[in-house]
Amino acid sequence: MPEPVERKLAAILAADIVGYSRLIGLDEEDTLARLRALRRELIDPTIAEHRGRIFKTTGDGILVEFASVVDAVRCAVAVQRATAAREATFVQERRIEFRVGINLGDVVVEGDDILGDGVNIAARLEAIAAPGGICLSRAAFDQVEGKIARAFTDLGNRQLKNIARPVHVFAIDLLDGPKPQEQLATVIQLTSSPPRLSIVVLPFANIAGRSTPTAISRSRIFRSLLRLRISAGSTWLVPRRRRDWPWSRGSRLAASALAHAVTTLST
Repeated sequence: MPEPVERKLAAILAADIVGYSRLIGLDEEDTLARLRALRRELIDPTIAEHRGRIFKTTGDGILVEFASVVDAVRCAVAVQRATAAREATFVQERRIEFRVGINLGDVVVEGDDILGDGVNIAARLEAIAAPGGICLSRAAFDQVEGKIARAFTDLGNRQLKNIARPVHVFAIDLLDGPKPQEQLATVIQLTSSPPRLSIVVLPFANIAGRSTPTAISRSRIFRSLLRLRISAGSTWLVPRRRRDWPWSRGSRLAASALAHAVTTLST
């Protein structure tokens, strides 16, 4: 009879160094010395302060468990901001930056190690985070919504590598920090300013089949358009070819409609 599997619910934080091989190639000894200093002076103390436990390390990454998702997120934010401040004196290509992924899941405990989908999802979230950024699963986000004084960007459902089901992903906005990779969300700024007006001028045919006194003249169109107080950014859609402009081919109805629109918008 197989032994019972020990399980528990845990918040898993996965962190990885961006461009580790490149940094080692540039200056191996300096990079390793700076990483040791980061672990000793910043990362390990911050994890302990937020009641986390490192259960696995690699050359360029760590896996940490927390009993609370709020603690995990606060720890990640503190480490990312402090690391960015420390590395700001280096040129971009030599800076040490981390990607972080956080997930809440049911995990398997094997001694001091933790295994299972809960860990794998955290690692895959880390892989899609931007340098210096943090990505959360929906399960983790639901635990911190309204408890963390940060803005979040909803990236929607993502198909993570080797994960059977899509995972709903959120990214934490770290003030002026980087944005998530392959960002799917569209940011729309809403303001209270009045809408900008635009004019669309299209060619129209003279249905009477002959020139008429009511046809719009070239000078009249330009005089009317120039009277408009058009703000920067307004859109003008006009035919490319001069012969498509309605200089002498406008019907009475179209000419009247255009003149009315110009007059209305210019007042």
